[in-house]
Amino acid sequence: MAEVPLARTGQHAFGWTAPSTAAQLTVRAPLVAADPEGTRVQLPPAATLSLPIQAPVSASAWIRGHVQRLRAMDILLVLASATVGFLLAGGSFPLERSTAGSGTTITAIVVAATWIGALEVYRTRDRKVLGVGADEYKRVASASVRTFGVMAIAAVALGAEGAAAFVTTTLPLGLVALTANRWGFRRWLTSRQAQGQHLSNAIVVGEPEDVRYVIQRVVRKSGAVYNIHGVCLPGARRGTNFCVDQLTFPVLSSTDSIARAARLANADAVIVAGAMPGGNRFIRELGWKLEDSPAEMVLASTLTNVAGPRIHWRPVEGLPLMHVDIPQYSGGKHVLKRVLDTALALGALLVLSPVLAVLALIVRHDSPGPIFFRQERVGKNGTVFSMLKFRSMVVDAEARLTSLSTSSDGSGVLFKMRNDPRVTRCGRWMRKYSLDELPQLWNVVTGQMSMVGPRPPLAKEVSSYEQHTYRRLLTKPGITGLWQINGRSDLPWEEAVRLDLYYVENWSIAGDLLILWRTFRAVIRPSGAY
Repeated sequence: MAEVPLARTGQHAFGWTAPSTAAQLTVRAPLVAADPEGTRVQLPPAATLSLPIQAPVSASAWIRGHVQRLRAMDILLVLASATVGFLLAGGSFPLERSTAGSGTTITAIVVAATWIGALEVYRTRDRKVLGVGADEYKRVASASVRTFGVMAIAAVALGAEGAAAFVTTTLPLGLVALTANRWGFRRWLTSRQAQGQHLSNAIVVGEPEDVRYVIQRVVRKSGAVYNIHGVCLPGARRGTNFCVDQLTFPVLSSTDSIARAARLANADAVIVAGAMPGGNRFIRELGWKLEDSPAEMVLASTLTNVAGPRIHWRPVEGLPLMHVDIPQYSGGKHVLKRVLDTALALGALLVLSPVLAVLALIVRHDSPGPIFFRQERVGKNGTVFSMLKFRSMVVDAEARLTSLSTSSDGSGVLFKMRNDPRVTRCGRWMRKYSLDELPQLWNVVTGQMSMVGPRPPLAKEVSSYEQHTYRRLLTKPGITGLWQINGRSDLPWEEAVRLDLYYVENWSIAGDLLILWRTFRAVIRPSGAY
């Protein structure tokens, strides 16, 4: 007789452990099982047992399909953009025999072919950038702009008539279409990943504390695209468990058998968390061992507050040197940020002026008191300024704060209450959708704030800062920022500080535009706003 250890969920009779899809194991032999009290029970022949078997499926299959669909749509959009640009530039179908028509036709064909090729050369569909960060959009933009730059120079040099009109029409049209295509595919991919699909299986290896930190970051960030299948720890034994907060991960092996564990787990990535026993030699040899498996090796940088734009690689005689740019808090990039802030704030005030007028009337008639609430906040380099908001609380809100101090739902030095009795009727929905923050557009126009930046702190908050936290004041505070799009008041104080410091040292114009877009989404579907 065979025995099946039914009590060991996730394993079948051969001892193989698997991750997520329920399967059925049909056994055609007399079986003996143990019930919870230890009594041996004989099961009928040919019994079918439903066991929660989870089979680790490689990400290669869905990635190939995703890339093929994305490539097909890119080609269609490029051809459509070139066709529209051709027609608007004076071409026609059937193709004219005139010099102008012929020049525009040739330009359209060459540009479309070159554009499609550039999207491949710039690796715009690389699995490392699909659905993660702004790099995917940057590559599409770089491939498109450089293609048209070269084509425009060539058209002028060759005297191709009608080419200028074609280029100025086709580039913006195609760039918008390709970006929208990537955004649509990213939305689709994100929705699948939220359901636990289309994730890359990964194992994390390293010292326990390093492994725990990496897992916390991956699990907390929904767009991390990794499904942590297990861990490998120095001196650990297979079959034990590793706990991270409320989650439990199986230990697949010690760090001596990482390559074998990756093959057995069908891993797509091996994430090396921090320093390893054996140092650089161990990393090099691990790379060699992984050559026979589909898993890629991912090194988790110990420079936890340094983003990609500040990192540059420069090989010197076979020695790869990583250059990390020192953060700059003045210069041309900051001038450009100021110009962009002013343009966006003035444009928003102009467009939203009817909305601002209606909100002002609502506040005026909802409760006694002024329309605007002015509060002293600390700005760049510790400068104090008066921040504007629509009044969302009763007039004596500040006086009543002391009596409510023990009821704070915030963390650290922040005071927040989910059901603050001082909030007015209109204030509740205005705060939920951040409408009370709109007057801060005037603070941006006057140069006291930025569209994107760290959260503007109160003076009493600054007095409680630890030494490193003062670095939040090295740049202007923002109407929105990483804190706004990552949970707002629900964020732990330490996480809010980390996000602000990360922004201060790594901000970019492209990153600001991405944060503004994500803010729009966060306002429509608010979380942590109270």
